[in-house]
Amino acid sequence: MTVTKFGLALAGLAFSASAAFAQQAAFKPAVVYDLGGKFDKSFNEGVHTGAEKFKKDTGTDYRDFEPQNDAQREQALRRFARDGFSPIVAVSFSQETALKKVAEEFPKTQFAIIDSVVEKPNVQSIVFKEHEGSFLVGLLAAQASKTNKVGFVGGMDIPLIRKFACGYLQGVKYAKKDAEVFQNMTGTTGAAWNDPVKGGELAKSQIDRGADVIYHAAGGTGVGVMRAAADAGKLGIGVDSNQNGMHPGKILTSMVKRVDVATYNAFDQAKKGTFKAGVSNLGLAEDGVAWALDDNNKSLITADMKTAADKAAADIKSGSIKVHDYMSDSKCPM
Repeated sequence: MTVTKFGLALAGLAFSASAAFAQQAAFKPAVVYDLGGKFDKSFNEGVHTGAEKFKKDTGTDYRDFEPQNDAQREQALRRFARDGFSPIVAVSFSQETALKKVAEEFPKTQFAIIDSVVEKPNVQSIVFKEHEGSFLVGLLAAQASKTNKVGFVGGMDIPLIRKFACGYLQGVKYAKKDAEVFQNMTGTTGAAWNDPVKGGELAKSQIDRGADVIYHAAGGTGVGVMRAAADAGKLGIGVDSNQNGMHPGKILTSMVKRVDVATYNAFDQAKKGTFKAGVSNLGLAEDGVAWALDDNNKSLITADMKTAADKAAADIKSGSIKVHDYMSDSKCPM
């Protein structure tokens, strides 16, 4: 909450009112998604959900754009800024370079970027402690596994996705030291986020090696991962959005990353005049990540599993369990 300081002079009050009116008039939110589209049922869709909730709650519409290639990111950011949109939410680390350029060109426009840090006076950077949430779903995967073998399928092979994988590996090993974890990345370009066929093939390969629980951090590619797991009678683990309902009873849980809340808050703060540049790093303690439990997966989570996950979450928040962040040194200790 921000407390407004009222001036004593009438002129000061009049100035404040005029400034507030001007700010309100300039409020035109927009979103530029990452490759894979806003209905990827994962990362982009979480952002879309937050924007739609803001629209429903406030009656304020927004514009958005779904890039089809890398070059369109910068073009879209610049076009929205030139047309007076603010704030503009740039979705994904992949927009970092483009946003640095555009934010400098439009210093009065407010921007937010999710999953990267851009140190500009008009940019709000929102990052997450994905390794903490991944640790918890890794713990649950190990406990649910009957073969003592679990899998991970990432999208684009980048440090951020290695961060998911490393957190997951730590959680698996925390629950069962002798458990085996198979890992595959889908590719090295943006196309890796939207290749469900390849995702399914990688999942099947891990299943053939004995994996019976597979976690994905692969955007739209993960749709194929979870379908392959469900078709084989195994368990998938969703990511970013709550994906438990995609295959009820076949998805053990989802590692929820609250990009919906990040988007909503960026819009809301700009509308209220409380938008601030800087970095927000959201983990378990900040309710930025979590594991999902609902009617779709409650039959898969035993009381002992829930107790163990809740205790681990509390221990991570208190610092008793320290989950290594792969991006801190490009290493995974497990």
